[in-house]
Amino acid sequence: MEFLSELWMFLKTRKKYWLWPLIIILLLLGALIVLSGGSALAPFIYTIF
Repeated sequence: MEFLSELWMFLKTRKKYWLWPLIIILLLLGALIVLSGGSALAPFIYTIF
């Protein structure tokens, strides 16, 4: 949790609001890979990347 609070303070102080969409997209892609790791769709998802 400390990392998230420090990240929030950094983005707020430096006014780097343009980084939020990038962070959200990276988190969604990471969740997609983790959640589909054991499924039958995994080979198809890995070919996208």
